[in-house]
Amino acid sequence: MDKKDVANIRKQLKTDNDLLRISDIFNVYIMKESTDIYHYQRQPFEMLDSDQQELFMNNFKKVLTGQMNEKLFELKFKRDAENSSQLILHKGLLGEGEDWQEQMLQMTEKMIQNPFEKDIVITFIRGEYMKPTKKRSEASEESSRDTVYSHPFTLCTVNKTEEPKKEIQFDYIEKEFKYKVEVDPVIDLKNPMTGFLFPCITNHASDVNHVLYAAPKANEPDFHFIEEVLNGEEIMTAQEDKAVFEEVIKSVVGDRLSPSTLAKVYSEINTTIEENEEDEPPKLDYKDVERVLTNSGEKVEGDKIKEAFQLITDDESYELKAGSIVPKYKTKSIKIQTMIANISISPQDLQYVRQVNYKGKRCIMIEIEEDAEIDGFKMLPEAFGEE
Repeated sequence: MDKKDVANIRKQLKTDNDLLRISDIFNVYIMKESTDIYHYQRQPFEMLDSDQQELFMNNFKKVLTGQMNEKLFELKFKRDAENSSQLILHKGLLGEGEDWQEQMLQMTEKMIQNPFEKDIVITFIRGEYMKPTKKRSEASEESSRDTVYSHPFTLCTVNKTEEPKKEIQFDYIEKEFKYKVEVDPVIDLKNPMTGFLFPCITNHASDVNHVLYAAPKANEPDFHFIEEVLNGEEIMTAQEDKAVFEEVIKSVVGDRLSPSTLAKVYSEINTTIEENEEDEPPKLDYKDVERVLTNSGEKVEGDKIKEAFQLITDDESYELKAGSIVPKYKTKSIKIQTMIANISISPQDLQYVRQVNYKGKRCIMIEIEEDAEIDGFKMLPEAFGEE
């Protein structure tokens, strides 16, 4: 799945929507420091009142929010895993109410092997996501919803509970102050701890060989959950991929690189991303890195890059996710770090930055087209070399 696929599903998570229908909701309550199921309840989602439905919908949207390979990860299932989650989830997908519930209880048992620090509620929903096909021609009178691709799915969120607040209230009738004590825990639906969507849905195809996993925090996936609960293969975060790329570059060309060269490197990678926008997110192997550096004006040896991949990743055929290497090219800035100040600049504008020697001191020079401003004041131009 890419960010567009996830965004399309998240956009449809709303009540009274004919393009995404939720048939059942199944809540399981787990006591803290326990590996036993305390209580569970399954019911038709439409039986919840509208306020409850809205609370859960926001919870489902929240778990599907975040950048791919930072917060959300497409996991490939391990083959021949014991008590395979892929098999459990697939059986649930094909089964009806009771059968689906039984499979979700099996997933719950896998999740609670390690006790939690707080009471938690694990919520499963089963539903159907429908994506309209495009019109064949502008002249066609057929509605885009007359033909749809149908995708049955299971979505899971794990939510912690909070202790209820203790309050002092004033009773207008009795004219007295009362101490209010609530004993029922509150389910924190606004901040899901983790979750997953099965199967992955890419464009018009359901992929039962992959599951979409939501990490607790960006670049901090729970590897126990990935490997033991979902039986997913090992992953690399966007942060780790970028670190590998930087180490490979340093190993090949050294740790000194001009801003203009770095700008060309980012531009080359961004071009690769844009050219493959409609396909799967592009990846770069050592040959691609050689091409990027060569096109950026660096003379490099392919064998040296291959050796760097082997040394840093233990896999010379490792592929870096291109989208993890380049900062959001037109919207996200990168930092130029110095002892005096940190400067933020967009990747494509690195070509206007130079490090120069001025009166025996190293300086950052930025080419600009207009007067710079500081707190609303335009800077006075000074002649280069003027005291």
